[in-house]
Amino acid sequence: MEAPTLRDVYQAKKTIAPHIARTPLHYSAGLSELLSAEVYVKHEEYLPLGAFKQRGGVNLLANLTEEERAAGLITASTGNHGQSVASACRMFGVRAMVCLPENANPNKVKAMETLGAELIFHGENFDAARMHGLQLSREEGYRFVHPVNEPLLIAGVATASLETIEDLPDVQVLVVPLGGGSGVSGACIVAKSIDPSMEVLAVQSEQSPAGYRSWKEGKIVEAQNETFAEGVATGTGYELAQQIIGDLLDDFLLVNDDDIRRAVATLIDKAHTLAEGAGATALAGALKYPEKVKGKKVAITVSGSNTTIEQLRQALDAY
Repeated sequence: MEAPTLRDVYQAKKTIAPHIARTPLHYSAGLSELLSAEVYVKHEEYLPLGAFKQRGGVNLLANLTEEERAAGLITASTGNHGQSVASACRMFGVRAMVCLPENANPNKVKAMETLGAELIFHGENFDAARMHGLQLSREEGYRFVHPVNEPLLIAGVATASLETIEDLPDVQVLVVPLGGGSGVSGACIVAKSIDPSMEVLAVQSEQSPAGYRSWKEGKIVEAQNETFAEGVATGTGYELAQQIIGDLLDDFLLVNDDDIRRAVATLIDKAHTLAEGAGATALAGALKYPEKVKGKKVAITVSGSNTTIEQLRQALDAY
């Protein structure tokens, strides 16, 4: 697998433009005061599916061969990636199958059903569902869509960071949540291609630290996968993302699940923004390590808003 380039990201921007509207980058006075920085929020939760992953799905489907489309697509997801693939398959008239952990977010499950995906529940976590999907693809001949090791997905989601820099050319720091790593690796490709001095910070839950440990140790590592924030809940690092961030990422911050819950509430209180756990993870990193952003011009990505009432209640209780 070859990592996508900035040229690929610009091509993805052109590909997805007819299907996906640009999302806003808003200055937040409340977060700026709280963090002693000039803080802007990249509102990926404004996308129709409520998450940044939609960009990658459209870019992937638009570039598949007729043979791949005819075979049907199968993937694995905790929700947002599955919605992205289901939505893009519906757009292009392709059969979509999504393998999910048995405890998947019910709101995201309903969304995927509504988008026409065939849902296959398997295992206790994302990685068990992913391995089951891979096995089915080998047995039945479906085109397996890896949630991270797909250059077209990374190029697609990287368009969010490209928009951020276009809207705020003098931004100094991009703070992005990391689950599998497509969003962070896309941010690294864009930022470092445009200005190597621009910093990219990844943030992950210490309850699911496989991405962090893989980056830290320079090899693919498996680790516990227990975070409530399903969008950053992965139990292993992934080759393509780790290849990219191993070369380009400036720093990697770990937060705990209570930090994430408080960040969900902080976004509501200070930025009038609703986020799911994964969507608030980047802010959780900035709040826990304020020295990383103090005095700088910072863009914080809210990657999604597909939360449940119970998760939101827990976040408000933790505030």
